[in-house]
Amino acid sequence: MAKYFDVHPDNPQPRSIAQVADSVRSGALIAYPTDSCYALGCRLGSRDGIDRIRSIRHLDNRHHFTLVCQDFAQLGQFVQIDNDVFRAIKASTPGSYTFILPATREVPRALQHPKKKTVGVRIPDHVVTQALLTELGEPLLSSTLLLPDEEEPMTQGWEIKDRLDHVLDAVVDSGDCGTEPTTVVDFSGGEAEIVRRGAGDTTRFE
Repeated sequence: MAKYFDVHPDNPQPRSIAQVADSVRSGALIAYPTDSCYALGCRLGSRDGIDRIRSIRHLDNRHHFTLVCQDFAQLGQFVQIDNDVFRAIKASTPGSYTFILPATREVPRALQHPKKKTVGVRIPDHVVTQALLTELGEPLLSSTLLLPDEEEPMTQGWEIKDRLDHVLDAVVDSGDCGTEPTTVVDFSGGEAEIVRRGAGDTTRFE
């Protein structure tokens, strides 16, 4: 049964955030809100967490997982960025974007695209997510909470708790955070390629 945390969207309770972070450190798989929609998240090195996300979403090994980072300094530990790409990403973060970039050695091989050796990274503009990342001190390995055969992600924490109680360890509810996933921009080839148009404005990448 998943623990349920009712967290204030603007002033998240430190005790609740600390409890969620402790759960993640202990190997928990959580559902949490972001600036685009709810996501599944676990600790970066959690093989069990990866397997559970794949199982819930019916994902194959070509799926790009995302490292949700607190800030640009943290993001830079996990991906290789040249100067031009640096400026483009810096101008768009924090925000509703996921960027696909070549992974560094800090990224476990299981998280990298098997052929391209790339990984998705993002810095969310969401108070609760940022509070959790600050407390955790490391990225969250994440994937959009979009269930198989459904067109839109779930938007209510109580609904997630109700439907996924048996497969999650914790649900963080801070209210509705929308259904539109991030805009995905692939920079792994050196030029911006818009893979998915979502919540983030694509103008600067056209």
